[in-house]
Amino acid sequence: MKSWLQQFTQHWKVILGLALPSIISFASGTVTGTINLLMVGPMGALVIAVVGVSNIVAYNAWALCSGFGHSVNYLVAQNYGAGQMDQAVRRTYTALYVGSAVALLAAIVGLLLPGSILRLMGGSPELVGAGADYLRFRLFAVACFTVSFVLHGFFRGVGDTRTPMVMSLVANGSMIFFTYTLTYGHWGFPELGLRGAGLAVLIGEALSLIGSAYVFLVPMHRRFVTRRRIRLERAESKLLLVESGKLGMQEMAMSLAMFVFTMFVTRLGTEALAANEIALNVMGLGFMPAFAFGATATILVGQEIGRGQPRLARRLGTDVAVLGSLFLLVLGTVEFFFAVPIARLYASDPAVYELAGRLLMISAYLQLFDGVLNYYAGALRGLGDTTFLLRASLVLNWLVFIPLAYVLTFTLELGSTGAWLSLYIFLTLIALALCIRFYRTDWDTVTVKQPSHE
Repeated sequence: MKSWLQQFTQHWKVILGLALPSIISFASGTVTGTINLLMVGPMGALVIAVVGVSNIVAYNAWALCSGFGHSVNYLVAQNYGAGQMDQAVRRTYTALYVGSAVALLAAIVGLLLPGSILRLMGGSPELVGAGADYLRFRLFAVACFTVSFVLHGFFRGVGDTRTPMVMSLVANGSMIFFTYTLTYGHWGFPELGLRGAGLAVLIGEALSLIGSAYVFLVPMHRRFVTRRRIRLERAESKLLLVESGKLGMQEMAMSLAMFVFTMFVTRLGTEALAANEIALNVMGLGFMPAFAFGATATILVGQEIGRGQPRLARRLGTDVAVLGSLFLLVLGTVEFFFAVPIARLYASDPAVYELAGRLLMISAYLQLFDGVLNYYAGALRGLGDTTFLLRASLVLNWLVFIPLAYVLTFTLELGSTGAWLSLYIFLTLIALALCIRFYRTDWDTVTVKQPSHE
């Protein structure tokens, strides 16, 4: 026990040094979403519902493109550990080329189909009319974030979590400022209502993209010669497309499941949808740190695999999970005892905030399983076990989560409570699956991912 504690003490400074900037980065997005929701909330339950539905759509659009950033993150981490930075830069450019094309597709969908998407989700004519322009700007913002996410994957892969943090703060600070000024017309800005809130998100993501590109092409150039012309190589392009496809499909499987989950909740009425959005927004305070520790696991595991130290990689993945779980335990305690007062910050309608408070109490400690899911998913990405991540996500999302959500919500008539119970049953099962996979891996056979030249 003493040896384990000594090792843990040695590792926790390294883990927190990487995780804390990521926590700030991811949590700032959640806090910004909370502040923005508080600012637009007084416009009514319809507006809260529009924001909630649009959040799910935007997340699905991002998930379609997310594999490029995730694959760059773990591939660059492995290359960095192995001292193969020329290959890391070439892989990043490959991801930028293809990821930009997919981001353009997301922007085109945002330009042409926002109203159709809202109708597909079962939105009322009022919701479609109020939310089409807002969703359009959100999808334009997703296009910007997709390219930024690739660059952030490179930064994190080389152990630089501070640059993504700074860019996130720039983006989110801008979103708060422009949501306040453009939604209600403060300080001489035009009063654009909900459209202004959507435009604010786009402005923030565009500024983040510009800043991230500057860091990659100027300061990073001095360390890794990042400003160069890169020709696509068939073998590397194939590897990146396969890995990005698996990780993107994994995210899509989860995000589409949440899409269907939201459609179920939408059919319960506007008040239920508003309460669901409030609860998801508050629980995001736990989701985002979980993502941050998961990203840290990817960095540390990937770098140690690159250095030829798979056993140390396994140990660091475990230590990340321990620290992250302690963090969520404290956060969950606060959310459990102050659930209703927190929900009242978002809405004045008792029907909305009381339901949101019940959902928060259900989720407070169950979110630990969401944390475990993220920690071990990050660690499995770091060692390159992307095929298992995809299979687990597809099977458990579509054969467990969605059927169970329908049964508990409608067949057993548990409403929103049943929907959220199904969510956390699913998170528990997939967390256990990833945890078992991590510890059953034959670590002595794990090596740096290389392309096939067949």
